[in-house]
Amino acid sequence: MSNQSDLKPAIALAGASTVRYPNESTEYRRARQALLAEEIELRRHIERVAAMRRALPPGGAVAGNYVFEGEEGKVAFADLFGDKATLVIYSYMFGPQREKPCPMCTSFMSTWEAKLPDVAQRIAFVFVARSPIARLVEAKKARGWTRMKVYSDFAGDYTRAYVSREDADVPGYNVFTRRDGAIRHFWGGEMGMATADPGQDPRGAPDFDPLWTVLDTTPEGRGTDWYPKLNY
Repeated sequence: MSNQSDLKPAIALAGASTVRYPNESTEYRRARQALLAEEIELRRHIERVAAMRRALPPGGAVAGNYVFEGEEGKVAFADLFGDKATLVIYSYMFGPQREKPCPMCTSFMSTWEAKLPDVAQRIAFVFVARSPIARLVEAKKARGWTRMKVYSDFAGDYTRAYVSREDADVPGYNVFTRRDGAIRHFWGGEMGMATADPGQDPRGAPDFDPLWTVLDTTPEGRGTDWYPKLNY
């Protein structure tokens, strides 16, 4: 990424845009140019945050002997990496107490299902929940997911270490690295109720579900009383 001092002012870049739409007013164009400058700044901020994330010092070593139940039997934590050096584990809300998986988690996962062949070119990406593997497989088939690798954290040791000490039915997104024989935690989502701004959902940043990004481009926005459903 370029140094901040190398970048032209966002307002100058916005002013260089020649995009115009039929019958737009002067008032609209003025507001749209101001918005475009902010969109450029947002893009730059996303780049800065990503660079800071990549520059994190080494995280804590993974010390637990975590074992998961997969569709083909038990696997150790290290096996989840396959032949990759980086592993993402998304812990979704489908514990034994749930009759059905969380609609929000399902929305994320349905989107990611289609992208897994692309993701798999660079990293390993698996999905973990606390329900027995038979339930996870049944729900996976019901959604028509074929690419997703699901695993049961049947003992709950991993979940208590990296998602919820209380073993609560909450989501978690964690990234791990394997370098020079050492497995370490790299980054995990830490935004929740305690970090939420007034009047907003306790969502993280970046938003992993493009559903919200699409809705943010519309006048209706995300809304305040709407969430995805398992069925419509």
